[in-house]
Amino acid sequence: MSPASLKSLSLALVAAALPAMASAELTANISLTSNYKFRGQDQDVHRIKAVSPAIQGGFDYAFEGSGFYLGNWNSSVDWLAGNSIESDLYGGYKLKAGALDLDLGALAYVYPGNSSGNTVELYGAAGWGPFTAKYSHTVSKDYFGWAGAKTSSQRGRNTGYLNLAFAQQVAPATTLKAALGYTRFAGDIRDLGVPNYVDYSLGGAYDFGGGLSLTAAVAGANKKGFFGDANKARLIVTLTKTL
Repeated sequence: MSPASLKSLSLALVAAALPAMASAELTANISLTSNYKFRGQDQDVHRIKAVSPAIQGGFDYAFEGSGFYLGNWNSSVDWLAGNSIESDLYGGYKLKAGALDLDLGALAYVYPGNSSGNTVELYGAAGWGPFTAKYSHTVSKDYFGWAGAKTSSQRGRNTGYLNLAFAQQVAPATTLKAALGYTRFAGDIRDLGVPNYVDYSLGGAYDFGGGLSLTAAVAGANKKGFFGDANKARLIVTLTKTL
């Protein structure tokens, strides 16, 4: 392709993207939580206890009318040497199919200072009324440090996670929430003796208005004999401000 053709193509792409950029909506959020659990497991393994506060926040960029979105979410963590931050980068496409709300996308979990935990997943979700089913599939070599290290021949790729969630307003400004998840590790991880497990969450959220909300939930997972107190049930309280 000639330089002139490349320039014309670039101008055309920019022109096509400008309307979407002009109608994009940017939102941001910041939270303080009493404990950060991911898929039922504590993310501060060096201070495993009921209260282990974490600060969290990010932003979402939705291209109105197109269905496309981008976002970033971050949290303080303490389970990787040389790392204290989880930074998630994601993007996807939302659409409706009859009564279903569909969501397809990709998400990268990045741990600055220790890349051995970096993990990339593709996901698909379908929502119907108060119910949502979401499946995430690992496409990176690593799965949160369980397998995929440069010095290891093990692979975390093809680990899968299925989550079933329920959210229903039960009173003014009050929403009941429940979720059940299942992690199925890749064969190489299971060969290390790591068992598949189930996680759960049950609680509610109260909307104070003005973008301020408070959630409280009991969350944890089974297989505590292998994962120890990291899977122990916790009462987790989170205060969030959306801007």
